[in-house]
This record gives sequence, structure tokens and C-alpha cells, in this order.
Amino acid sequence: MKITGRTAAAIALSIEQQLVPANPDTRLPPVRTVAAKLNVSPATVAAAYKLLQARGLTSGGGRRGTRVVSPVPLPAARLPVAIPDDVVDLASGNPDPSLLPLDLPTHLISRFDPDDRAPLDPSLMAFAAMELDADGIPAADLTIATGALDAIERILWEHVKTGDAVAIEDPTLPDIRELVATSGFVPMPVTVDADGPEPESLARAVAAGCRAVVVTSRAQNPTGAAISDARAADLRRILKPHPDVVVIENDYAAPIAGVPIAPVRGTHAGRWAIVRSTSKFLGPDLRLALVSGDPLTIARVRHRQALGARWVSRIVQRLVLACWSDPSGGRRLARAAETYALRRAAVLSALAERGIAASAKSGFNVWLPVREETAVVAALMVRGWAVAAGEPFRTRSQPAIRVTTSALDPADAPRFAADLAAVTGRGRS
Repeated sequence: MKITGRTAAAIALSIEQQLVPANPDTRLPPVRTVAAKLNVSPATVAAAYKLLQARGLTSGGGRRGTRVVSPVPLPAARLPVAIPDDVVDLASGNPDPSLLPLDLPTHLISRFDPDDRAPLDPSLMAFAAMELDADGIPAADLTIATGALDAIERILWEHVKTGDAVAIEDPTLPDIRELVATSGFVPMPVTVDADGPEPESLARAVAAGCRAVVVTSRAQNPTGAAISDARAADLRRILKPHPDVVVIENDYAAPIAGVPIAPVRGTHAGRWAIVRSTSKFLGPDLRLALVSGDPLTIARVRHRQALGARWVSRIVQRLVLACWSDPSGGRRLARAAETYALRRAAVLSALAERGIAASAKSGFNVWLPVREETAVVAALMVRGWAVAAGEPFRTRSQPAIRVTTSALDPADAPRFAADLAAVTGRGRS
């Protein structure tokens, strides 16, 4: 590596421009070596190294040396794939829009108060506390973020240093994996089965020194897994000796998940947060997340918010409260949960009749292992079905496709199962 420059900023830029082709764990030369070569003060080089570390490009320092963090390019914007009119969309991963309990203009007119200046709407906080208490989740310490990913990112930055490992599910939502990696943390995959993260895999991650764990409570995307009471107890036993490992539970589908939540650490000592976002069951423009956690975690997140974003839109807060707490909205959410469960069950049943084993306990996604993702996705498209390739979701797990059942008519499930069996050569076509 050829390092040039006379100022800290110039030296840092010189190094940064050479990091993309660098191998992970490449160590930068000692500060004094670089200072002597450039004929500058060691303090100048040390300042340059600190700039690189602040940007998430390096970690370490001092006697341990400074190493390059695995470079991860920013993900390209995902443009929506055009799906022909005669193709059934089983690829979106989204809820059925017709099941969202939202009448935006009415609520917007009736709930907006331009004189309101409270960062956290007290009525929404009281309603959130009631909802969480009903699920057995402590709600003494709460805050609000602009969505699940915003909350997860803020919590990680308050507890995890650049270069530290963060355990994530494998497979998982691509945005979570990319968020962890591009924040300068090291994603550590934990295998998932129908009951959630597998204990042995989580135990290995904790033993290897992960500083945080991100799990999905239920309706796991893409597998449809839901953490059972027994699995939550197993995970608590693994985590109990490690109270400083922050456990972030993503509960994005709460009222439409179809199964109760089994908190991993929500009622126990240690660092924890449960993130309950609303966009999947109220509507994509009501992007808000309620965050419950231990007092230190919530205090840190609130303090950081006060220095930056300040607050989540009070209009959005009041709309969320209006839509979520309204009795008619509650009834629609209950019907939506039942509808999603029926549609998911129809697909699983149709697959079973074709001899194709699959399991999804919650939500509206089913994960189906295949030999070759691209070929299966293309073949199903020809037959009128759009499904998602599994590659963006997985780290080490085997090839698969994700099938979104949220808007699939149960009457069409047998035809889909027959077509899947035909294109994969699995089961009985």
C-alpha cells in the first residue's frame, strides 16, 4: 500500500482509496513507520487512522495495530421488478393492500394538531405500553423510531463498536444483513429452523464474541419461522451469562403474525430491545417503530435522537394511534391475521399433497429449498408465478426460493404446488 499526503485528511484519503481491493484483516503499517516515511508527525498519522476508524473502514489501534474492516459496497437500489399482468405476484414479501386498515384522509384531518410540540405522543405511548404489557413485555422504558431498520441501527450504534461481530439470522431480510455490514460490523450468521434461531448456532456465535444478536420474533422473513416458548427458553439460557450482549427482537408483524410472541430477553436482565414496527400491518407510509428495552438502551437511543432526528413526525404518530387503536381497525387486523394464516396454510397443504415438505408457522412467507434458484424462478415465471430467489436473503444456508402467500387465493394454491413440483422435479407433479 502506497500512502501519501501531508495532512491527516490527505493521508486518510490516500489510504481509503486503496481499501476497496484490500483483503479483510489487512493491517495498516505502524503509525511511526508511516510518519517517518512521509516526514510528518506521528500525531498526524494517528489522526488519519482515527478518521478511517470513525468512517467504519478500520478497527483496532494502539499496540494491536489497525486492521481493515471487510469492505462492503453500498447496496444498489432495488428497483421493483416489472411483473406481467398475467403473472401472480408471490415475490413481493408484502402484505395484501386490501387488508390494511387505513382511511388516511379522514384520520389526517381529524388528528392533526399544528400546536403539538411533544416529541413522543403521550396517547400513543400509553396505547403502546398497553399492547406490550398484554404480550408480557416490560413497557416502562419506551421510545419511537421511524421504522424497524432505523431502530435496529440506532441500538447497534449505542452498544457495538466498529469491527465487532453481530449475530444475524441465516437466512434473513437482506436489509438487516446489509445494515450490519455497511455499519462497519461483522455479520455472524445463525441458522434458523421453524422455531427460530437454532440454539447450537447461537451458542457458537456468542462463544465467538458477538456483541449483539438480531432476531425476528415471529413471521420471520423469509422463512415464516416463529420463536416458540421452548426455543425462547433455550436461547435465554445461552444468553444469560452474557448480559452485555444486546438482544434486538424485531417484531414487525405483531397483530397479523398469527401466533403469540415469546420474548428472548424482554423480561430478563441484560441489554435488550423489542422493536415493533407498523408499516406491514397499517401501511407503508405509516413507517414508525415502537421500541421497548432496558433503561440504559432506551436512554441512549433517546439522547441520540435528540441530537439528530429530534422526533418522529407527530402526524405519523397520531395516525398510527388512530388506525391501530380504532375498534374497527382492530377487527380488520384480526381478520387480516386469520386471512394470512388461511392463505399460508393453503399453500403448505397443497405442497404437502405434492410431496413437498415446507414449514412456515407465522406471517406470509414460505421458504422452499431448491437446487438452482435462477432456473426455478425463471421456470415459474413462464408458468405465471413470480417468486423471489433466495440468494439475497442467505449467507451460508442452501439455495431456496421465497414464496409470499399474502395475496394468493387459496383456490390457486394447488395449481402453484403442481407447477413447483413440475419445474423442480420434486414431489409428485
